[in-house]
Amino acid sequence: MPDSTAEPRLTSLAHGGGCGCKLAPNVLADILSEMPLALGSKDLIVDAGTSDDAAVYRINDTTALVATTDFFTPVVDDPYTFGRIAATNALSDVFAMGAKPIFSLAIVGMPINRISPVTIRAILSGGQSVAEAAGAPIAGGHSIDAAEPIYGLVAMGLVDPARILMNSNAKPGDVLILGKPLGIGIYSAALKREILEAAQYEEMITSTTRLNTPGTELSAMQGVHAATDVTGFGLIGHGSEMARGAGVTLVIDKAKVPVFEGARKLAEAGVKTGASGRNWDSVKHMISGAMSEAERDLLCDPQTSGGLLVACAPGVAEDVLALFARHGHTGAALIGRVEAGPAEVSVV
Repeated sequence: MPDSTAEPRLTSLAHGGGCGCKLAPNVLADILSEMPLALGSKDLIVDAGTSDDAAVYRINDTTALVATTDFFTPVVDDPYTFGRIAATNALSDVFAMGAKPIFSLAIVGMPINRISPVTIRAILSGGQSVAEAAGAPIAGGHSIDAAEPIYGLVAMGLVDPARILMNSNAKPGDVLILGKPLGIGIYSAALKREILEAAQYEEMITSTTRLNTPGTELSAMQGVHAATDVTGFGLIGHGSEMARGAGVTLVIDKAKVPVFEGARKLAEAGVKTGASGRNWDSVKHMISGAMSEAERDLLCDPQTSGGLLVACAPGVAEDVLALFARHGHTGAALIGRVEAGPAEVSVV
């Protein structure tokens, strides 16, 4: 069994990291293109048809079950922190649907010939700490011996069927609010290259371990119409899903999009992930507007445990921002609007 003091860096054991490991949107769409959707039951009210964040099954007139799963390879080297980030990210999809998490299951794949039980226990402990804080204790799970370290959760939650926050309900006239700054993928790329500064690392950890708890309360607010969480496909990718699902144009003011200043400087220096290019290639046919290469890389940057993207009536925007602030999301910002028009994203 390996000595935990002489183990390789966790990030060195994976070909990618965090949500940057996701299949590109166009690749995923091609793989799923001939698979039938699951809407065979009137009570299965959300499936993969709108590329939403989770599936939803109606239990009765006032209660629906929200179910999702998310897992990935290490985005940091500290095992406890990796577990915390992965669990926060997995639970985000429950919050993005406006639900309250209730319990979760662990998904564990570890190269047991390369990392020690001590390290694996630390990963699981980190995930457990977040799940319990979110009110979704880990009730079980499944583990395998894998070539790369993989950790995540199956997460379950409950929501009133009348209050589900889908990404397809954005309405013309809405404004767009983003809950967290962009730049996590760029920070993770810099970490792998060992050029990430200590203060930037702290920003990265603070953001990726902050639960998207505002989502549960957003679903009860009048005037909040749609939400999704911005993760591996970047702001433009997940914005494109919202535009396509609702049949609207999302207008994003690039100057108003919150970005970690360190990530902006790294992007201008050419630091980026391979996923940002794949994200752009997948949705560029839906994007209009002028962007520098660094701006494009930031808007396409894969966010691990990223923020919620909310479409709401202008009259409740201040209340939504205040809700984010109460939950510790002080970087939330109004970044654009929804217009009637073709399903696309316009960057201005």
